[in-house]
Amino acid sequence: MKKLALFILILCPVLANSQLGVRYDPAVQKTKYLQYFRPKGNLFVGDCMPFAYNGTYYCYWLLDSAHHASLNGLGGHQWVLSTTTDLINWKQYPVVLGLDEAWEKSICTGSIVHYKDKFYAFYATRLINEEGKVNEQLSYAVSADGIHFEKQKPNPFYTSAPGYSKRDFRDPKVFVDEKTGEFHLFVSSREENPVLAHQAGALVHLSSTDLKNWKVLPPVLTGQPSVPECPDFFNWNGWYYLVYSDNSDTYYVKSRNPYGPWEQPRTQALVESWSNVVKTAAFKGNRRIAGAWVPSRRDNKDSNGETFGGNLIFREVVQLADGTLETKFPPEMIPPTGSPLALDIRPDLYATLEHPADLLINAPNGVGAAHLDKIPLKCRITMEIEPMGPSEEWGFYLRADEKADKGYKVDFSAGNQTVQLGNTRIQAVSGLDKPIKLDLVLNDDIIDLCIDNRRCIVNRTVEQKGQFLWFFAKHGKVRFKSIKIAPLTEE
Repeated sequence: MKKLALFILILCPVLANSQLGVRYDPAVQKTKYLQYFRPKGNLFVGDCMPFAYNGTYYCYWLLDSAHHASLNGLGGHQWVLSTTTDLINWKQYPVVLGLDEAWEKSICTGSIVHYKDKFYAFYATRLINEEGKVNEQLSYAVSADGIHFEKQKPNPFYTSAPGYSKRDFRDPKVFVDEKTGEFHLFVSSREENPVLAHQAGALVHLSSTDLKNWKVLPPVLTGQPSVPECPDFFNWNGWYYLVYSDNSDTYYVKSRNPYGPWEQPRTQALVESWSNVVKTAAFKGNRRIAGAWVPSRRDNKDSNGETFGGNLIFREVVQLADGTLETKFPPEMIPPTGSPLALDIRPDLYATLEHPADLLINAPNGVGAAHLDKIPLKCRITMEIEPMGPSEEWGFYLRADEKADKGYKVDFSAGNQTVQLGNTRIQAVSGLDKPIKLDLVLNDDIIDLCIDNRRCIVNRTVEQKGQFLWFFAKHGKVRFKSIKIAPLTEE
């Protein structure tokens, strides 16, 4: 009896359109400035699947209701859609791919392609097989408008590839060879008998001309420490990019050829530990906009790690001449602000106020500091930084108290080429010994930082709510210039 009651609870609540899953009302969701968006109610954003067609940016995303715990931990995820033509104004849609059958335990991450007037959505369905084991199998649906999808039969259409895991067989990335009409899928999995036991992660390559008979081609990626999840694949200005996630951190390789051999880039700018599963789509003007999600923290504690589901986050991807990628804030998506605050910077230690918005810290023998008080919890902070010779480190404390005992330290080290924001960091950040520009957004419990329009770092910062902003420099001379602080406004 207990088991029956539990089963009934799992299946409820039921959507008005008879889908099995949580209720989602697009009419009550935000329609402007979707940077840092989270759906109303006890709902969260999971993996994003950006797609572009005919001037519209489609952001498909996984709707999460219980941090992946729904349906006995199998996820219970469904696809939801948000679209825009200008990155500012958005349309919100109901669930576009949902749980329609009791055996469907999650509509997992996938991808979309448009071919011959139809939209094809490929995804994995997580289910429990006849032996009681969890499997992931491939499904697809077809739509005339990218909004109303019809699942195709048989469903699933592909169960597993010989030599690869059945438990881990998900996240298909689809593209079509326009010359031959051949569909290609890159599928996240792992080899069952790898040469190196802990390097089994692979991207399986499948192809088909009729969507019924599929060939297994040599994998496009092997030897990964975990399943290379949520792959992305695109051609941009003559470079091919293969993007994948390892434990939610996003990496890429590049090549002049569609299937490699792949080159390791100089830097991995998509790696931000609190920007998960980065995938991109084209936008007007030969731009690429990436969509990802900022995970929640377990039990809302700063010291705890991440849990599934959180807020949307977007990056604009920038391509350098050698194919290396960098990231920055999409300018249209920076939250609007009110009038800048009047600054009252207090020089505390080895610091000189050169102008109301310019501060010099000269501390060769230790640490110099200055502070501001009454900083809004929701604001945008911009400034220029001019290091004047070597230093051990410099930066500031956000949401700090009067002694910076509490707060979130933002630390820059030119020698180590690192930037740290609270308890996360990014590496291989060059040019920190030269003048740079910083753009900071503090939005509720998210702090987001863009460095010189080429590298970004974000963190989920839940507990500290102090109103002090402390500047510091250690064993060096650093000028903080053109400091501007403006409160965020509602749309």
